[in-house]
Amino acid sequence: MNKEAAFEEQNVGKRIGANLRQFRISKGMSIEALAKQTGVSKLTLLKIEHGEANPTLSVIWRIANGLHIPITALLSIESEVSIARKQDALKLSSSNEVFIAEPLFHSHGSMELYRGYLQPYGEYTSEAHRPGVVEFVTVMSGQLAVEVDGQTYHLEEFDSIRFKGDRPHKYINPSSALAILHFVISYVPSS
Repeated sequence: MNKEAAFEEQNVGKRIGANLRQFRISKGMSIEALAKQTGVSKLTLLKIEHGEANPTLSVIWRIANGLHIPITALLSIESEVSIARKQDALKLSSSNEVFIAEPLFHSHGSMELYRGYLQPYGEYTSEAHRPGVVEFVTVMSGQLAVEVDGQTYHLEEFDSIRFKGDRPHKYINPSSALAILHFVISYVPSS
């Protein structure tokens, strides 16, 4: 990793940490309460809040679900007009780096947009999101199999799928080529 990439990764960790602390405090939650609600350890949460850790995609999902906020709220990417350039993308990866998600814009309501990359023959299991979440996935390049409720759906280039994301689901790349995906994640506004 070059110096510029390392610096950007450190800034991302600090940005996530500062936003996490702000959301936690605004909801009147202690670190202990947040740990209990998210299933993420107190030590990990403290390291994230202090900018000493770059959480994996799975950890970020658990925190966002626990706080009932979109992931992009933790990233605070905001502007009147925004362009999501590939070379400037923030990369959130699974622990084994088989799956990478790039948030495109900060959510201004009830949806988020992502680019996703699933390595050849790779699998990524997503935990259930909070109730009411719906995912829309389009295969931009390659192939994808999606498992939801024990059923597997096979998609080719430019095929799309919509499903309830509030249950565990798995993305599988059955081919030797990188699968490039476009995700829209829709949230039902909390009351």
